[in-house]
Amino acid sequence: MFRKSLTVLACLCVAPMAQANEYQAPLEDLAAAQLRSIASEGFIVDSVREMNAARAAMSQSDIDAKDQEWRAQVGSSSPLIDSVMTTPSSQRLGEIRDVSEGLFTEIFVMGNKGLNVAASDVTSDFWQGDEAKWQQTYMVGPDALHISEVELDESTQTYQAQVSLPVVDPQTSAPIGAITFGVNVEFLQ
Repeated sequence: MFRKSLTVLACLCVAPMAQANEYQAPLEDLAAAQLRSIASEGFIVDSVREMNAARAAMSQSDIDAKDQEWRAQVGSSSPLIDSVMTTPSSQRLGEIRDVSEGLFTEIFVMGNKGLNVAASDVTSDFWQGDEAKWQQTYMVGPDALHISEVELDESTQTYQAQVSLPVVDPQTSAPIGAITFGVNVEFLQ
């Protein structure tokens, strides 16, 4: 992998929206070559299945309450945040992020209600179901792909795009959740 030159980085600072299309093809290639494979790993599929079953009875008001609880406790330890961040799946996502040597800034998995199942890093909210990363993947179908615009990620101080795709049940070929990768575009060829 090669880093983009400082000239490209300077262009991103001036006009990140104009640069988003520049990375569309490399991000699609990354999704096809690597991200779909990660999304289909057994630990991810099993975690999503387990959380979907455990959260099956949650109503929208339950989801909203848990999301508010999560948001209020970001930056501290809490039973809700810990229930996601201390799982073996979250630890494995952290390892995948670390092995990427800066390509991935974050990775998180959502279930069929848009709630976090596992994450390499604490997200700003618990419910992703109101966002394109979940709506345009899980709700679209097994081959869906959503690529966000390139933006400066304040927490990592990197220019990144979020690449999201469904987590697919290998037995039914149907989406059961979604996964999002924060991709540092400076590492793309």
